[in-house]
Amino acid sequence: MEGNEYKNEILEITKDLLSKVGFNGDVKLVESDSGANKFATVSVESDGDLSMLIGKCGQNLYAFEHLVRLIAARRMKDQISSLNFIIDVNDYRRSRTDYLADLAKSTAQRVIQTGKAEALSPMNSYERKVVHMELASFKEVQTESIGQEPRRRVIIKPQSSDL
Repeated sequence: MEGNEYKNEILEITKDLLSKVGFNGDVKLVESDSGANKFATVSVESDGDLSMLIGKCGQNLYAFEHLVRLIAARRMKDQISSLNFIIDVNDYRRSRTDYLADLAKSTAQRVIQTGKAEALSPMNSYERKVVHMELASFKEVQTESIGQEPRRRVIIKPQSSDL
């Protein structure tokens, strides 16, 4: 399956599943290229209320995305790895990523000032990765994920700490 066919298939699966769960919106695929890896965001936008599709802390959105991935993998016979994608509804993921980046920075500054480690709230793997990546350039702190799903969280601690 070629790139455009692949993109069209992802879009069709998303639109079909969206209507089956009772939502409607404008669905677009925006592709970005980061070196050898292609990455796409399937953007769902609507003037209507899509909060139920997003769910508490994005749980419904992540479940919806998981279903789209499963259907796509079955239809495309494992060719899904050629393009990574996420689904974003009304820019929820972008605003959540910005919020997590700001939270990580402010917590890191507090850890640097107090010298005491702090634990963030439980997050899914994508959100934890955002925090780890955001603080990778902070030489004064280190990050570590602890716990078991669904309570897995990031600990931000001073670089010299042995926690």
